[in-house]
Amino acid sequence: MHPDVKKILFSEEDIRNRCREMGREISEAYRDNQHDLLFVGILKGSIPFFAELIKHVDIDVYYDFIAASSYDGTESSGDIKIIKDLDCSVVDRDIILVEDIIDTGLTLKEIKSLLYHKGAHDVKIAALLNKQERRVNDIQADYLGFEIPNEFVIGFGLDFNQKYRNLPYVGVLKDELY
Repeated sequence: MHPDVKKILFSEEDIRNRCREMGREISEAYRDNQHDLLFVGILKGSIPFFAELIKHVDIDVYYDFIAASSYDGTESSGDIKIIKDLDCSVVDRDIILVEDIIDTGLTLKEIKSLLYHKGAHDVKIAALLNKQERRVNDIQADYLGFEIPNEFVIGFGLDFNQKYRNLPYVGVLKDELY
């Protein structure tokens, strides 16, 4: 365990097993789908979760990435910025937004609205973690890995000032470090 981690919430094996289950759920839900299925990873935090999840989806999918930010250190600023837009069209596609954590929900709500505005047929959300206590709107994951308490988590893509993303588990950062 990294010395800056207070405790591990979910091991690499826990995450892999839950991604396997989520992949099966998504595959079954979209097996006879009439629209192209596009997975959209929200950079940078979703990359490890995205990579693990799509390994367990056994139907044809497309994927792309979008980068958006609303954070300054540990707090959401509420000001959503699209830093990198999609490279492909979303018109008449079903989309699964892949996010590392749903915290306030502000970024996801904005991106979901943007995708519908661009012509998406449907937009669902797959999130590794849900921190319900911090939510400021009604957005929820359609496919969820784990519920977590209101603690500052790192690892498996989640960072603190761009650090700790490469940890193979989700852990709680020691309080004195932020």
